[in-house]
Amino acid sequence: MFGTIRKHQTWLWVIIIAVTVVAFVIYFNPTTRYGGGPPPRTEFGRIRGERITRDKLMAAQKEAMLHYLIRTGHWPDEAGRDSGFDVEREAYARLFLLQVARDWKLEVSPAVSAALAREILRAFAGENQPVSVEAFVRQVLAPRQFTLEDFERFIRHEAALQELVMLVSLPGQMLTPAEARAMYEREHQEVSVQVVNFLAMNYLPQVTVSTQAVAQFYTNQMARYRIPERVQVNYVEFPVSNYLAAAEAELVKTNLDGIVQANLDRLGTNYVQFGATVEEARQKIRQELIRRQAVLLARRAANEFATVLFDREPVRPENLKVVAAERGLEVKTLGPFTLEEGPRGFDGGPDFAPVAFRLSEDNPFSAPVVGPEAVYVLGFERRLPSEVPPLESIFAQVMTDYRYEQAVELARQAAARFRSELTNALAQGRSFAEVCTASNLHPVLLPPFSWATRSLPQVEQDLPLAQFKQVAFGTPVGGVSPVVPTRDGAMLVYVQDRLPLDQARMEKELPQFTAYLRRLRMNDLFNEWFRREGEAALRETPLARRALPQMEAAE
Repeated sequence: MFGTIRKHQTWLWVIIIAVTVVAFVIYFNPTTRYGGGPPPRTEFGRIRGERITRDKLMAAQKEAMLHYLIRTGHWPDEAGRDSGFDVEREAYARLFLLQVARDWKLEVSPAVSAALAREILRAFAGENQPVSVEAFVRQVLAPRQFTLEDFERFIRHEAALQELVMLVSLPGQMLTPAEARAMYEREHQEVSVQVVNFLAMNYLPQVTVSTQAVAQFYTNQMARYRIPERVQVNYVEFPVSNYLAAAEAELVKTNLDGIVQANLDRLGTNYVQFGATVEEARQKIRQELIRRQAVLLARRAANEFATVLFDREPVRPENLKVVAAERGLEVKTLGPFTLEEGPRGFDGGPDFAPVAFRLSEDNPFSAPVVGPEAVYVLGFERRLPSEVPPLESIFAQVMTDYRYEQAVELARQAAARFRSELTNALAQGRSFAEVCTASNLHPVLLPPFSWATRSLPQVEQDLPLAQFKQVAFGTPVGGVSPVVPTRDGAMLVYVQDRLPLDQARMEKELPQFTAYLRRLRMNDLFNEWFRREGEAALRETPLARRALPQMEAAE
């Protein structure tokens, strides 16, 4: 038994944990290893010479998670992981900042802490539904094993850190009204432009194709046609849908309705993330609980199958089909696929392709891989090396690519010729419209836009908006831009006018814009200070080998 455990320990550990913990809890438990608890070690480093204990790190991790909760309205589960939240990194950064606040003797009065607590509780309340501290602890904190003491400590520390942030970033508030007005005018000054597009598709008939030219193009562009390494695998699947009934039966034995109600109580007014009504949310939570339990059952079945497979000697790729046949399971085969694209028409989840590419003749089987709809055990079939297919097998594709490349070049040459003609004509007093009409070109008048414009669909399909704005605002009124290469040819930009600012709108928006600029400057100042001081202070922590977090001075 111990030999089997050792052989499978890298993946059995996940299964053992999943089976041991309470399977019906939807939300992340802060003491599990997503980041809520410290890793199993005894030394946690030093910050500016001060030793970090396990208790200090755990407390800071809880505060980091509370900070995430307050800012986003939800705990740092999968969304936090996707957004780059790293609780250990944030905890060490927080410990450093708390040290500085202590050294600077930043003490916050109970009244300030109480005001911050009330503000947080109001944020979690529904309309006309104040939330008491007791309800907040019961519905939000307790299900995550957080206590009132954790919340009170967080409030005290958070208030002190806000004072620290204000002190460090105070120079960022030094923004004069004249500076703010000038920056507003620059950001919101709109221009009116017309663009002339030169599209490759219009020049395709002018392209002459020869076999020799296509062959030369293929030789020069071989890297473009290289097929990456591919792998082909067999797999046995354990569909989650096959275990839904058994999962529901298991959960009913553990008081499923009570578990659903406990989750609803914890959500409070935030139940709307699961449904428009309480009853809709109840059914959605119930379904999610059952599905999660079904995933565990599917993993358990896959684990049992994989254990038998791994124990079969001698280890050979064909053992997958043998063991599957013995257990009445179907083996399916996927066509060769690349690591980047994964199997076509098949969604095995983000881990499927990376796991498949780790297989080989000597390591032919995978641990169970959890996908969106099933759990899979993979078996190695074959590996195909990277290759460049011969020209004969892809001649039609290469010829099409060659014709289009030539058409793009012809379009850009046409744009350059027209620009020369246009600039000469404008210098002679002729109008932009007149020159375009004479050349049978049809310019497009764009909606007015400024540096603050966030979307301009008419041009974003051809080139990035930021690049287009650089071109437009770098061209004088009445002038034409240099030729702008695009994916499908080229573009010319004619700036016909700079539009007057809406003074009434500016006066209305200026206070908010000024506040935004101050927050931006404060953030920059605080981040600069944090990078400088934090790099030295955290040198003796696990963060020394990792990037420091980006901190925010104001919101």
